Amino acid sequence: MNKKRITRKRVVVSVDDLQMVYQVGKVEVPALRGVDFTVQEGEFVAVTGPSGCGKSTLLHLIGGLMRPTGGRILIDGVDISSVSDVKRTEIRRRMMGFVFQSYNLLPTLTAQENIELAKQIQGTGHHEEGGAREILQLLGLEEKMGHTPSELSGGEQQRVAIARAVISRPSILLADEPTGSLDSDNSRMVLDMLQGLNEMYGQTIVIITHDSEAASAADRTIEMRDGKVRKQGQNVLYAMEEKHL
Repeated sequence: MNKKRITRKRVVVSVDDLQMVYQVGKVEVPALRGVDFTVQEGEFVAVTGPSGCGKSTLLHLIGGLMRPTGGRILIDGVDISSVSDVKRTEIRRRMMGFVFQSYNLLPTLTAQENIELAKQIQGTGHHEEGGAREILQLLGLEEKMGHTPSELSGGEQQRVAIARAVISRPSILLADEPTGSLDSDNSRMVLDMLQGLNEMYGQTIVIITHDSEAASAADRTIEMRDGKVRKQGQNVLYAMEEKHL
């Protein structure tokens, strides 16, 4: 899928001197040691690095699933590290979609029911019929929407999980190792779907991955080591296209 050129827009995620220390018994284990970066509206960003470098902790903090030890996380200008739990939950419901490696589909519901349940739980966002049809077409699973998760392959389940996460059009999609348990063909389908969402809807996407192919699907890569950002920059294909525009 061709890369799109990003028109620079407002910053929707701003991470400022972010720190996270876990207490393991009497021992303090630092996971993040002062992380700084921003993500603009409509960007597709991949955070990479070896296991234990802090990238999953970073994603959970951006998603408001826990509070940092220090620093700030601004989501569309709101510091979610300092607001109440109720406010943080409201921001998460209204603005964010989550995709995990384990799919987390309800086993007794069909693919369509899993997606529609997410719409009911969200209670916000765009629920128009046309938007749902577009997402299902992008899935390429129109003939399997009546199937339960056990009747779907791993790649199909992950695509349903992504559709569930974006059905209410959240501002930001956060994905933790979305291709981690998939073979190469299914990984490519999932990455194509993420690129399609990014291009068609201007979806802001942040993925955590250790896979170089998954990272190359993004516009920009942030590389982490030992709880810090070691380097970041535009991916080659995106940089080449922007240079010629």
